[in-house]
Amino acid sequence: MRDMPPSQPEPAGEIPVRIVLIDDHAVLRQGLHSLLERELDLQVVGEASSPGEALAVVERTRPTIVLLDMKLSPASDNDGLGLCAQLTGQYPGLGVLVFSTYVDDALVVSAIKHGARGYVVKDVDTGELVRAIRLVARHGSAFDSRSAAAMMRSIHAPQARSPLTERELSVLRLVANGLSNRGIGAQLHLSETTVKFHVRNIMRKLDATSRAEAVYKATKNGTDLTSS
Repeated sequence: MRDMPPSQPEPAGEIPVRIVLIDDHAVLRQGLHSLLERELDLQVVGEASSPGEALAVVERTRPTIVLLDMKLSPASDNDGLGLCAQLTGQYPGLGVLVFSTYVDDALVVSAIKHGARGYVVKDVDTGELVRAIRLVARHGSAFDSRSAAAMMRSIHAPQARSPLTERELSVLRLVANGLSNRGIGAQLHLSETTVKFHVRNIMRKLDATSRAEAVYKATKNGTDLTSS
């Protein structure tokens, strides 16, 4: 991210935009905190490095917006998707702005389907990031040029038919929301053994080696994991 001078602040008397930073890299969070606090109308009220921490911090601080990385652990490139859906489902007025290294076409679209209002890459300059935060805080949408192009390509690309059955899709949607096999079974009224069977079939059909990879490959192929 390229540093720029502080941008033009909002008019005096405006309530500051309350921000929570969610990223697994402490150095990046600290740098963002310092940069954003230079803006008179922006206030960083919390930080988190994992989904569990994020849910607790958002509950405690009730921010206007969260700045969310898609990759919150070494095991997955998109575990922020489930968190995004949880946050926007639990706090309908909360603005989620994805701030990620990745600009994969399907991932941008999937983030929006999971409730994000914007998507910017981490090498944007500070001024562009601040403008995006202000837009999302006003219930607008914000994309940098590459994310916008990725979204348009994905929208216009032909969608392949999913190899998964309706039951497998139901299971995978709950996997994407972070539920365990037991939790999925309770939601779908299935035994834990049956859920394990479906998860194995899903991973085999998608040629995935983990649950996170199965979610990623399904969204990359255009499968909608946000429907009920």
